[in-house]
Amino acid sequence: MAQQFKLILEDDSQTVAAALPMEGCPRRCGDYQSEAALEKELIANLTDQGYEYLPIKKPEALRANLRRCLEELNGMTFTDGEWERFFRTDLAGDNLGIVEKTRIIQEDYIRILHREDGTDKNIHLINKENIYANKLQVINQYVPEGGKRANRYDVTILVNGLPLVHIELKRRGVSLREAFNQIERYGRESFWAGDGLFDYVQLFVISNGTYSRYYSNSTRSEQVKKAKDKTPNRPARGGSYEFTSVWTDIENNPIHDIVDFAQTFLAKRNLLYILTRYCVFDSQNRLLVMRPYQIAATERILNRVQFALRNHKLGAIDAGGYIWHTTGSGKTLTSFKTSQLASQMEGVEKVMFVVDRKDLDYQTQTEFNRFEKGSVDATANTAMLDRQLRDPKSRILVTTIQKLANIVGRKGDHVIFDRPVVIIFDECHRSQFGKMHRQITRRFNKYSLFGFTGTPIFAKKNALNDYQTTEQAFGEKLHTYTIVDAIRDNNVLPFKVDYVSTMKMNDRLFDTGVAGIDTDKAFLKDERIKVVVDYIYKHYKIKTRRGESYHRGSDGRYASGFNSIFAVSSIEAAKIYYRAFQQRAADEPPRNQLKVATIYSFAPNEEIPDPTGLEEENSDSAANLDVSSKEFLASAIADYNKMFQTNFGIESFADYYKDVSQKVKERKIDILIVVSMFLTGFDSPTLNTLWVDKNLRYHGLLQAYSRTNRILNAVKPCGQIVCFRDLRQATDESIALFGDKEALGIALLRTVDDYYDGYDENGEHKRGYRELVEELLTRFPLDTMPPVGEMEQREFFILFGEILKMKNLIETFDQFGDERHPQIVTDRDLQDYQGHYVELHEIFRRRRDSDKADISDDLIYQAELVAQVSYDIDYIIELVNRYRDNAGQPGQRERRANIIRAIGMNEALRSKKELIEEFLDRVDSHDPNLPPWQLYVRYQLEREVAELIDSEKLKEKLARAFIRKMFKRGYVLSAGTELSEILPPISRFRGNLYIETRERVEQRLKRLLERYIDIFIEEELSGE
Repeated sequence: MAQQFKLILEDDSQTVAAALPMEGCPRRCGDYQSEAALEKELIANLTDQGYEYLPIKKPEALRANLRRCLEELNGMTFTDGEWERFFRTDLAGDNLGIVEKTRIIQEDYIRILHREDGTDKNIHLINKENIYANKLQVINQYVPEGGKRANRYDVTILVNGLPLVHIELKRRGVSLREAFNQIERYGRESFWAGDGLFDYVQLFVISNGTYSRYYSNSTRSEQVKKAKDKTPNRPARGGSYEFTSVWTDIENNPIHDIVDFAQTFLAKRNLLYILTRYCVFDSQNRLLVMRPYQIAATERILNRVQFALRNHKLGAIDAGGYIWHTTGSGKTLTSFKTSQLASQMEGVEKVMFVVDRKDLDYQTQTEFNRFEKGSVDATANTAMLDRQLRDPKSRILVTTIQKLANIVGRKGDHVIFDRPVVIIFDECHRSQFGKMHRQITRRFNKYSLFGFTGTPIFAKKNALNDYQTTEQAFGEKLHTYTIVDAIRDNNVLPFKVDYVSTMKMNDRLFDTGVAGIDTDKAFLKDERIKVVVDYIYKHYKIKTRRGESYHRGSDGRYASGFNSIFAVSSIEAAKIYYRAFQQRAADEPPRNQLKVATIYSFAPNEEIPDPTGLEEENSDSAANLDVSSKEFLASAIADYNKMFQTNFGIESFADYYKDVSQKVKERKIDILIVVSMFLTGFDSPTLNTLWVDKNLRYHGLLQAYSRTNRILNAVKPCGQIVCFRDLRQATDESIALFGDKEALGIALLRTVDDYYDGYDENGEHKRGYRELVEELLTRFPLDTMPPVGEMEQREFFILFGEILKMKNLIETFDQFGDERHPQIVTDRDLQDYQGHYVELHEIFRRRRDSDKADISDDLIYQAELVAQVSYDIDYIIELVNRYRDNAGQPGQRERRANIIRAIGMNEALRSKKELIEEFLDRVDSHDPNLPPWQLYVRYQLEREVAELIDSEKLKEKLARAFIRKMFKRGYVLSAGTELSEILPPISRFRGNLYIETRERVEQRLKRLLERYIDIFIEEELSGE
């Protein structure tokens, strides 16, 4: 049943709604509701809220309305000449794509009109200073002109005449994903058409009446690019249905029904606030729209600052508070936007965002410096911070806790101590904030102090550690978003925890307080170390999916599996384990050797272990290590230098730390052995496994576990935790403490038996792996494949997709494949089934592209899962080279069949099938001039590039440079002027010829890229 909502009336800036009990009769009746009726009801809802409905269906009417709205907003009248020039230059220029139009709305929304009388006039496209000056209109069933196909859009919201929000509807009972897929199709086929005004859409809403979600245009544009380019470089977070967002109330209760969604998210003031205040156009040209809990937290902080300013409360604990948002929920984005908005408040002189030095990563620096140039100083020089604090023009600054401690620790006064400031601490659960808090409150006189944490400190844990509770240090809790909320909303992954017994004793040492040295010695005995290292080597491939490929996204290449961190109890343990891994690697063939690195430094209170298991370490220097530990670390760094051709040492420890951080993120290190470093604050989506041989508890445990549960793609279903100590009780306590009493069932995966045999939940049976595979073998035996008829194809497609998802999950369990949990279907049969699955996807796509009835909208194509269970390109190339080396030898027919079968399993390889088969044919013909595969590829690519340049009469030098960049990027850059510059001279006034030539060359380049991506090294192309 739909609910009624109203805004929290703290002040006029509250956006997220508070739920109220239903009053009166339910608004829904029991009649069937068609999509048309749903659309009509939504429009009525919006007009009741003050939206103006317009019967606009055609581009001419849309342009005319845009002109009227901008004239009204700016209090002026365009002449026909001025409007035509302004429209064609500033709004609908040929060089304006999605990114450029997003930048206009988010940053350059005041345009300069050069009037015919010689004067200049500022033209606002949107009024962000006074949102009530903007006009909101709603249109429906708009029909664009000039697209690849005739489309008809459901509902669009115009802001001052520009389409900034698009709503796609499906009738109740239809998969919500269909609406997402339809928008993706519109993006390919028609949003860009005509004047391209629909490329201005900032936000998309999808709804089937029962469920509603929203997302930014970056999600849509990345989906379009991925579909157009067919290359593996698109960020998984950029173009996936999984990264659409649910709107909620202030208590994180989801608002699904379209009626409630329209009254909250689409309320005029709320929608304008979201568009003008709660979107971030980041340094990677992505539009990030904040989630409701992020908006709620931001507004709670701003309200508290406003309260303190109005009531002269600065300097008191009532002027601040803390935000409890679970690790991985986007606290940095929230704090960035909060800092930005707080700096614009009258009465606030400066906003300081304070982080630990090791957390001041490149991305944080880039985003803050982009908003206010020079706001971030990543050096250890306190003098720069001192200058920023004294400079009245410096409104926002990002500093480290270490440098701020130097400022407040000095003798004498500082001008900033008596100025009104807002200070925001990131990760305020850390023990060192206790001392820092006391220094700040003693020296600053006019402050509002706020903290962000995923794991607040609720009570003292150990008398030896002077912990304040988070509330004592920062004030009351202002907003909460727990790990349970984040997993439910699909913002982070659940954990899968394995407990591996290595000793016949109770490992739980917390019952007796601080662990004794004799017990530590028992844990570090050679026999036990060997058991742990052998286990990791045996299970590493399964846990981290080593050898299985997926589209990494960030650099246009595949990645093979994920990587891991190994948390150990002490520096001595790190040394022992590092040596053990080195010895084990010497016994392994090069292909199986793991790349292992270690990093540690002196902890100020190393002799008094932190009861949570996370002692603070110095990421800047290892100078205070004892001689033995320093010598060992120097040796480990030398190994690292040899492995990666770097040149670090103990004296450049801070640079070594940064490089290790980057290489873990790039998945170049398989296992990083740490004591406490990298177990808080470190964020790497490609990291999926944490090996634990130390005692963790409370926030230390959850912080460490949370390094593994960042969402990346469908291949990564959970964060993997492997405990070599009995942390079961500590895990349950931590998750219960930082979630709620129901958290265990949400944060931790079910047992292998549940996923294998199926289970019942909320009165519904969830089918397990065994049931799914048995249905596959019964209904679709291989000797009857492929399926015939649309219904049978559809049913097989859905069933095998479910099997792929379940197999991906159940493979994370060590027990999968044993006598109790057999795989059932053989690897060979799985290959054949998957080949049919991939082929069906091609059929569905061809039907769609040929204008036939599309049956694939609601079929979830698990492309990432298909790639990860099939062979990657490196393995295929290895098979191809082996085929060449074995020319004329027995077994060639079977070798060739294996290659073709493997290619058929992987959609990313199918574009290379023809190239590979041509090479195999020449092997079979015993061609004496056939070069090795890589030289053959280089020759073929060079031949095709030359033919393309010659046949299209391209400018050779520029074309070759463009193609080299194309391979490096992993996609064809169609926006901007680069592509146009390689074309032969064609007057743009000959519009059709120019457009046809440009589109033809673009398509040929995409086919070239698709054919050679990942099997060609871009530096090899001649003309470098």
